[in-house]
Amino acid sequence: MKVILNKDVKDLGKKGELVNVSDGYAKNFLIPRKIAVIADATAMNELKNREMAKAHHLAVEKANAEAAAKTLEGKSIKISAKAGANGRLFGSVTSKEIAEHIKTEYDIEIDKKKIVVDDIRSFGTFECTVKVYTGISAKIFIVVGE
Repeated sequence: MKVILNKDVKDLGKKGELVNVSDGYAKNFLIPRKIAVIADATAMNELKNREMAKAHHLAVEKANAEAAAKTLEGKSIKISAKAGANGRLFGSVTSKEIAEHIKTEYDIEIDKKKIVVDDIRSFGTFECTVKVYTGISAKIFIVVGE
């Protein structure tokens, strides 16, 4: 009997998958516990619609990420910091600060964990990689000054 899973089932499949199980297992265990539904025409149509909606959302996310990467590519962000007499900063410029500046200047929300930057502990211009989406990244420049 073919059923569509409502929950992840160990050794059987993940939520939303169409699986083939024995009639007794489906009728006595999966369906009464609402772990699965019988794969009739309406359930198959719902599954197909859910998969199409998921694919559409992923495509929209990827398009937005590509637009954000195109906006950020090659841009420079100016960050002011205090330094001692020898030019070394008190502390360092962190990815959190960079994410905040990207948010204020370009109105693009970037998680601080997606920003790859070396330790910035002095004045100057530094290259930074921003991972916007899986496989999509942009190179930006961080200009640290007083």
